[in-house]
Amino acid sequence: MASRISKDTQLCISLSGRPSNIGTRFHNYLYEELGLDFVYKAFRPTDIGDAVAGIRGLGIRGAGVSMPFKEAVLSLVDVLHDSARAIESVNTIVNDDGALHAYNTDYQAVVDLLAAHDVDPALPVTIAGSGGMAKAVAAALRHSGFTEGTVVARNEVSGRALAQKYGYTWRTDATGLTPGLLVNATPIGMSGGGPDSETLSFPEDAITAASTVFDVVAMPPDTPLVRAAREHGVPTITGDEVIALQAALQFELYTGVRPTDQQIRRASEYSRQ
Repeated sequence: MASRISKDTQLCISLSGRPSNIGTRFHNYLYEELGLDFVYKAFRPTDIGDAVAGIRGLGIRGAGVSMPFKEAVLSLVDVLHDSARAIESVNTIVNDDGALHAYNTDYQAVVDLLAAHDVDPALPVTIAGSGGMAKAVAAALRHSGFTEGTVVARNEVSGRALAQKYGYTWRTDATGLTPGLLVNATPIGMSGGGPDSETLSFPEDAITAASTVFDVVAMPPDTPLVRAAREHGVPTITGDEVIALQAALQFELYTGVRPTDQQIRRASEYSRQ
């Protein structure tokens, strides 16, 4: 691929506090397979304002936005599309001739996965987190018919606001909750996350009694939460499933090309090697 890069090659990037190779390998695999003159590179910005200004100033075609920047970029873009405006969280920026358009493909990925795994919307749901990803998760759950829910967040302001927006309750911890669907939308369990990388985002008794466990953390795909659920035979939805679906939607926004399901699967498998 490097030998074919030219002055006309379009650059797409990711902006993350903890970059991984997943998105880079996913997008570059599909560029190669589909013969598209694009290249993808991950970055850890030291100043998110400067990074977004660079997208505009350098003509970068698109950017994936990950924690902790999903809300910080809201004021830095020009056009908020419905998926980002509704939940006030951005995970995709598309540069159309200098105008920065913001979307959130996490939301649609979560909706699609809940349906694909046939998760019963009558289940009570507990969401850990109140940041950008938690907003996408909560909106997707309500859209999918989950009316009974609890947001577990230490930050009362953001936690209570998120819960109230979707008719859920807010608590500071998950102790004593009736488990149904458990969703971790925090960085807990993420590799490279220091002491939290081996921490469970929910109490073990809640995990063992849950009907389904959903962890949005993609790196590693078998987080401590996912491992604990599987050890007790609890069905899981993993972060690598989320990242593959949302990346495919990003890919289409950047290139105008929608990969086939088979191409998405191959790119996802390659991205985890």
